[in-house]
Amino acid sequence: MRIVVGYVPLESDLGVPLLSQNRQFQWFSKPTYVYPMVPASAATLLKSRGHEVLWLDGIAEGLTQAQFDERFAAFRPDLFLLETKTPVVKATWRKVDRLKELVPDCTIVLCGDHVTAFPEETLNHCKADFVLAGGDYDFSIAALVERLEREVESLKCKGNSSSSDSSTLPFTLSTLNLPKGFFWRAADGTIETSGPFCNRDHRLEDLPEIDRELTRWELYSRENGNFRRTPGTYTMAARDCWWGKCAFCSWTTLYPEWRHRTPAQLLDEIQHLVERYGVKEVFDDSGCFPAGAWLREFCEGMVARGLSKRVTLGCNMIPGALDTELYGLMAKAGFKFVLFGLESAQHDTLARINKCPLAKNVEESMRLAHEAGLRPHVTCMIGYPWETAEDAKRTIALTRSLFDRGWIDTLQGTIVIPYPGTPLFRECREKGWLRTEDWDRYDMREPIMRCPIPDDELRALVRGLYESFLTPRFVWRQIRSIRSFADVAFLAKAGLRVVGHLLDFRRAKR
Repeated sequence: MRIVVGYVPLESDLGVPLLSQNRQFQWFSKPTYVYPMVPASAATLLKSRGHEVLWLDGIAEGLTQAQFDERFAAFRPDLFLLETKTPVVKATWRKVDRLKELVPDCTIVLCGDHVTAFPEETLNHCKADFVLAGGDYDFSIAALVERLEREVESLKCKGNSSSSDSSTLPFTLSTLNLPKGFFWRAADGTIETSGPFCNRDHRLEDLPEIDRELTRWELYSRENGNFRRTPGTYTMAARDCWWGKCAFCSWTTLYPEWRHRTPAQLLDEIQHLVERYGVKEVFDDSGCFPAGAWLREFCEGMVARGLSKRVTLGCNMIPGALDTELYGLMAKAGFKFVLFGLESAQHDTLARINKCPLAKNVEESMRLAHEAGLRPHVTCMIGYPWETAEDAKRTIALTRSLFDRGWIDTLQGTIVIPYPGTPLFRECREKGWLRTEDWDRYDMREPIMRCPIPDDELRALVRGLYESFLTPRFVWRQIRSIRSFADVAFLAKAGLRVVGHLLDFRRAKR
């Protein structure tokens, strides 16, 4: 088959969409391109099975719609795998219909957390042939393509060549043993499904290493706020988070079972990235990097292979999960940037959003990570329905204290968004907290949940999170930390991104 994997252009005066490999969607004033690990794995797996695959990311390539259409039509794909998210799902429906007119025979498969939550909605609003529910796009799409090819061959053997066109395939699938997690339209217009998505039998160890040339890794190697040294890239040791229960996280809907690759596989991949592509920094985007014995084996391998001196590492980690020894081992292995979900200073809020109980030990974790030589980054959210302005100010006070003591280096602040499919969204529906279900507005620029804090004050509080690092001691430490031109460039870019975020939250509601 001829298969396209990628993203359609999404033009907006709100900025550049941070869509790929992103758990919480935002429009960014300054472009940030994150390497989409799971779609890249899907493209690689399909190519390894003999298919002709085109990677076409209209966002990262900065394509106009006309340019995208021209390349799409010239390739004439049999199938297009397209990821979307809640704030752009309505725009995606329009794009799908446009592409169907352009190449009517192309089977279009939509994936992502929003369509996982509401598959029927998407099939009722656009001409997509399939919705893929669940996050293992690689395993699932490869299994679907295999079934489609069997159907084509079966129809050909029966002499029904007129029905072998891929555009008719969704209407002949009711008797096929399709992989779990797919939804499609039957001939009478009703929605059919192959059953609930299950990833229990998908072994990450069985996947081929991602083909970086095929998936244009260089597009995502420089414009990324996580990278102090470039070129940088991403890996993904696990899917997704070993806690996996946070009520607000949209990826809990995609990965019901946590799985990981072996430490040796990740070490081999990083060595390949360093030696073949000259990668200087790697961020592993597992929802939480594996801990315990797995982490120890990986860190020891980085040191033993000499990789700790050649590449800088970053990852996500849950506060309270590691002790002094493991933080120190991470530093020896080349880790620098470590991202922690702080979310709120209120312990009752952490309990209500089902944050891992270890996460309440955030101050101690930041101190230990900093003293080991790591650069902690925290994420915080404002606008919980049960939090007052005073509660939110305590979160700002905590981040200011952490900055002032030098225990964190950077921060991301957002308004809480209850994404469809999450426990928080269900609670909001049950309790009447939702202001709207206009998905365009679920982009973190305005409150979607009813909250005791007025909207203007809420946006001011988010700006307060970004301004919390502006203490004399923190600024002086940053100046003293400069060791190279790369440090100067990183700090300059970081400053511009902070200004961009401040501007994002000054804008009035649409």
